[in-house]
Amino acid sequence: MSTSLTIPKLQMSSTEGTLAEWLVEDGATVEEGQPIYSLETDKSVQEIEAPAAGKLVQKQPAGETYPVGTEIGEIV
Repeated sequence: MSTSLTIPKLQMSSTEGTLAEWLVEDGATVEEGQPIYSLETDKSVQEIEAPAAGKLVQKQPAGETYPVGTEIGEIV
């Protein structure tokens, strides 16, 4: 079973976020609660934690801006 990673809505007015940096290499094993990427919005930069343990599969490159809800990766 896999867990989808999507761009979260960090503020009420958020419609998009920039995947500033992947903090974990593609294919690496992650633990639940481990920071896996940095998300930049118009007001802040936040480290987003893994919602589950498993192997990280990156589906979108860092440095790009995506609408809220866009799948950027998954944990398998």
